[in-house]
Amino acid sequence: MMYFCLNVSQLNLGTTKIMILLLAAIAIGGCSSVKKLPDNTQLVIKEDFALNGTLLKRDPVALLSVNPPNTRLFGIPLKLNIYNLSQSNTDSLFDNWLDKKQGRREKWNRFLSAKQVDKVKTYKRNFNDWLKENGEPPALLSKETIAQTENRLEQYHKNKGYFNTTVSSKIDTLGPKKAAVHYSISTGEVFLMDSISSVIASQDIQKIYQAEKSQSFLKPNTPFENNLFEQERERLINSFKNNGIFNFQQRSIRFKAFKDSLGQDLYIPVIVEIKNAQERIGDSLIEKPYKIKHINEVELYINPAKSNFTIFTDSITHQGIKLYSVGKLKYKPELLTRGILIKQGAVYSNENRTKTYRYFSDLQNFKFPSIGYTEDPKDSLGLIAKVNLTPRERFSLGFDFDVQHSNIQDIGINLGSSLLTRNIFRGAEILEFGINSNMGSSSDVAVQKSSFFNLFEIGGDLRLRVPSLLIFSRYKNLIPVAQRPQTTISIGTSFQENIGLDRQNFTASFEYNWNPKPIYTANLKLIDLEFINNKAIFNYFNVYRNSYDRLNAIAREYPLEEDVYTSAGNLSIPTGATTFIDRVLSQRTPLQPQDEDFRAVAVINERKNRLTINNFILGSSFSFTKNNQINLLDEDFSQVRFKVEWAGNLLNTLLRLSGQEKNENGAYGFLGLEPSQFIKTEINYIKHWRVGRERVMAFRSFVGVALPYGNANNIPFTRSYFAGGSNDNRAWKAYKLGPGRSVLLNEFNEANFKIALNLEYRFPVFGNFKGALFMDAGNIWNVLDNVEDPAQRFDGIQDLEELALGTGIGVRYDFDYFVLRLDTAFKTYDPSKSIPQRWWSQVALDRAVFNIGINYPF
Repeated sequence: MMYFCLNVSQLNLGTTKIMILLLAAIAIGGCSSVKKLPDNTQLVIKEDFALNGTLLKRDPVALLSVNPPNTRLFGIPLKLNIYNLSQSNTDSLFDNWLDKKQGRREKWNRFLSAKQVDKVKTYKRNFNDWLKENGEPPALLSKETIAQTENRLEQYHKNKGYFNTTVSSKIDTLGPKKAAVHYSISTGEVFLMDSISSVIASQDIQKIYQAEKSQSFLKPNTPFENNLFEQERERLINSFKNNGIFNFQQRSIRFKAFKDSLGQDLYIPVIVEIKNAQERIGDSLIEKPYKIKHINEVELYINPAKSNFTIFTDSITHQGIKLYSVGKLKYKPELLTRGILIKQGAVYSNENRTKTYRYFSDLQNFKFPSIGYTEDPKDSLGLIAKVNLTPRERFSLGFDFDVQHSNIQDIGINLGSSLLTRNIFRGAEILEFGINSNMGSSSDVAVQKSSFFNLFEIGGDLRLRVPSLLIFSRYKNLIPVAQRPQTTISIGTSFQENIGLDRQNFTASFEYNWNPKPIYTANLKLIDLEFINNKAIFNYFNVYRNSYDRLNAIAREYPLEEDVYTSAGNLSIPTGATTFIDRVLSQRTPLQPQDEDFRAVAVINERKNRLTINNFILGSSFSFTKNNQINLLDEDFSQVRFKVEWAGNLLNTLLRLSGQEKNENGAYGFLGLEPSQFIKTEINYIKHWRVGRERVMAFRSFVGVALPYGNANNIPFTRSYFAGGSNDNRAWKAYKLGPGRSVLLNEFNEANFKIALNLEYRFPVFGNFKGALFMDAGNIWNVLDNVEDPAQRFDGIQDLEELALGTGIGVRYDFDYFVLRLDTAFKTYDPSKSIPQRWWSQVALDRAVFNIGINYPF
């Protein structure tokens, strides 16, 4: 996801005053929300609910109100005020205005034409409709709606087993045309289920019911809640359909309860009644006992993509399944039969049918499959299953076009293309080749070209997806088909020109993916290879200007005799800068190791070496995700992801066993490089929960650490952490927060330990506009690596006081397919400041950071 960060330093206090006046105007407007109300009416501005004498707070029963108070934003009924701007008869009011003054209509007709004047009336009407649609009508006090709410509250608690519930209400007047409604709910004691018995007509149904009775939601001595009966009905239906009852009908299930008419006996016996199936023959309904049915035959048909009438000319039988095709079968039989969980001789199971659907859909080689059943004419208890597959087009071609802006390029145009080939080895494999190019423009002085598009990057990747485990044959069924195992092999490369150090990348990976359960996702990356080659190391101090400026400032205090300066008296790049560093670190200048400037030069050199070194990373990783979100509209879910990555162990062990000696840095070498060695682990937790109508509280926590060891004393830049940006701590730009309490002016601040905490309250404003209040906390530190600056290191729990805090407000517009987001954030607690200046010293509009993003940050 791309992001934009804009620091509005150009805003002044005048702008702040304007914003304050605007908010004040809106607040004053909120006071007039009752002026347009008719006489003898009151606006409901408050509702509360008491249960058995105890006032309820943030309880779901508030959602049962038929006429709740108008929603408020910062205490202002914004939607009501918008609605009050509308009028009920815009057309007649517009006509009256035209005719109110003699000659006005003729004057406007001459000025715009009669047709255009009519258009103005239409625009006015449409705008008025928009106000009504995005506003909120006043919540007027009504005895009818109060009575309806009382009935809802009573029924809600009766559904919970409180059959003696009574509800009363009281109205309080709160000033002119304003009222509050108080509801009092008295439940009495809860009714309980007594004995649970059954009356079942079919013997086969009886067997299934008894076998799974222990899973029933209906249990003696538990509250008599209506939702338990709905859950039990669904359980029974699924149980029967997954145990051989092919044509089970929902209406066959009935629950009978015998409640004491006086309401004194709190125990209610329950009877589960399951009748036979009903089949209409002519004008009569005939009962037929439910029978367990088995699968006698399984047939699979490969249909041509474009054909209304198909003659199948080839057929084979594989693992008891008959395969029919037009011409020679183009798929491996084991591929097709492996995913059909409908097995010959097994009882009918709707669950196996669903899993078969999912298998063929996941292959992405077929259109949505069709699975049907017919009764075997030779066996009344047998079924014939028919799976129909229609292949997708073998080749697909796609194109991408993006316009981008970032802190590296002023403007960039991204062009990409991908070619996808299906069933390349007759196993429903997908081979995808993608190429991506970027042409950009930058005013950075490090860029040498003078043309408008002076930045260039091109890359390509080749990815093969196989719908099974590519592994030794004896273990190929290690993960069941129902868990949707998949193997992915990919290689890729990219080349840059005039972007940073003109980095060349080569990547390769071999990984497995599977779903142990519907809410679980697992990934095992056996091979994760990355090779990074920096071609323009000489350009380092042109790219990282802040490091150069600090080095140059020190060099002015301790000038060298060599001719390594420009005509302006600055260190030349790269000769002057590298020469000065060499002289300082070899103690051939007045600077000594105990001097602050000496340590500053050492830090600059250490960072230069780390960012310019060519990296060879060969490792593996495992990640596991649990996500119980039902769909994209579900806003009451949790998600947790754990990942562990290890790199360099195998390669460095082989180098050691080969007898290779360590180099002067105490590390093993490979192809002229020092292979990275580290272990990295991280955990990410997200929780969403609803807090009232259309309001959501979202929380995220992240902790990650990457520890170098063995062959390395630091983490490669591509595996390190950064803080700030539109999806992290929004009060800081990306890479500008931390490490720790340090005041670093580097272009890219990074470290190997990170903590991030985010809390966001999301609420509707009007229409598709949404709002948010948020707090972002977090920072990065160096831990157990070669960074010695205590301001950048995490040395104990006391360093948690260096967690930076940003707060702010966001506005979002929901386009259905994506959300456009604008967040305004303020540095509420800045650990880089002195202790007295850390809190609130930067909370001002002229120091705000604006972030534009696509979709929600978490």
